[in-house]
Amino acid sequence: MKIRFKILLALFILFGSATLIPSTVSSQQSNVSFQVFYDQLSPYGQWSSTPDYGYIWIPDVGPEFSPYSTNGSWVMTDYGWTWVSDYSWGWAPFHYGRWDFDNNFGWFWVPDYEWGPSWVTWRRGDGYYGWSPMRPGISVSMSFGNEYADVNRWNFVRDRDFGRTNISRYYVNRRDNDVIIRKSSVINNTFNDNKRNVTYIAGPRRDDVQKYTRRSINNVSVRDNPNPGQKLTNNQLEIYRPQFDRNNDVKQRPAPSRVSDVKDIVPAGRRNANFKQNNVQVQQPKQQQSLPAETKRQDQVQVQQKQQIESKKQDQIQVQQKQQQQQQQQQQKQVVQQNVQVKQQATTTVKSRRLERQQNRANNQDKKGRNKETSNETSGKH
Repeated sequence: MKIRFKILLALFILFGSATLIPSTVSSQQSNVSFQVFYDQLSPYGQWSSTPDYGYIWIPDVGPEFSPYSTNGSWVMTDYGWTWVSDYSWGWAPFHYGRWDFDNNFGWFWVPDYEWGPSWVTWRRGDGYYGWSPMRPGISVSMSFGNEYADVNRWNFVRDRDFGRTNISRYYVNRRDNDVIIRKSSVINNTFNDNKRNVTYIAGPRRDDVQKYTRRSINNVSVRDNPNPGQKLTNNQLEIYRPQFDRNNDVKQRPAPSRVSDVKDIVPAGRRNANFKQNNVQVQQPKQQQSLPAETKRQDQVQVQQKQQIESKKQDQIQVQQKQQQQQQQQQQKQVVQQNVQVKQQATTTVKSRRLERQQNRANNQDKKGRNKETSNETSGKH
């Protein structure tokens, strides 16, 4: 009886430990390559290539977009402050790799291998919390330096407003960033993930945030999602976070199915919230993996739709050009008619004046003749 009880107790402890530590199911996927990024993000933006970073991804977003700022919020997890994005593709660019900014086409993302709750630098001072995306090539230790680069990269909120679900409503105007930064200091709080052998920047400490906000900060557990995506429900974040094998990238040489030339990327200032990039230049890289049939079909449908839209635009342009030509021709006819009328009026006026002068001369001659006859008659009588 005692042996059976011990066996049941051991099974209960084993089962309980498995359910209490959900994040340990981290081997959710076998090791993958960057191909998962290239395939999954292609429908939501453009892949291009630069000499400095290799393949980069430019999302289809409007000019107001800013990473770790637009459409998302911060939640507290065992790994530190974790960015939960409202974009369907947010599981990747906000938890892997780094962001950088180009003055022409705006924000772009550079892939990397390590998952993290976020890849940002934190500061606090003078009653504010702030964070800024880490540039490509910047490590955790390097981010703790005093240099803060472009002040426009930073987002600041008053410390009492940090942690709100609608955090975007409380951002301080970026014109004040420089003053706030000079009165702040770097938050160097970190978390060591022994399972992945990675160090994360955890951000503000929970106790400090609770003190400044006067709110209780709940902890959100992180569970592995087997499929690309993320979902936050009931203080539980399910997110796709595979472990990447660098050797796979060396062997398979993954690459995007379509790569656009940087000079053909539509500038950020010409985009809007519903903007969709056109894949203007297609390059077929060597040894690329074939896309699933459904993805290919969707791409073909998108291409056909774009062609139809372009065809309609061309038809509208041609109709507008014809209308403009007709309007110009009508205006020219009116000008000609007006000129003819003016000439006719001028000719009529000249003729009228000529006849009037002739009539006046005739009248004068008749008057002179009558006066002469009258004079002769008068002299004859005398």
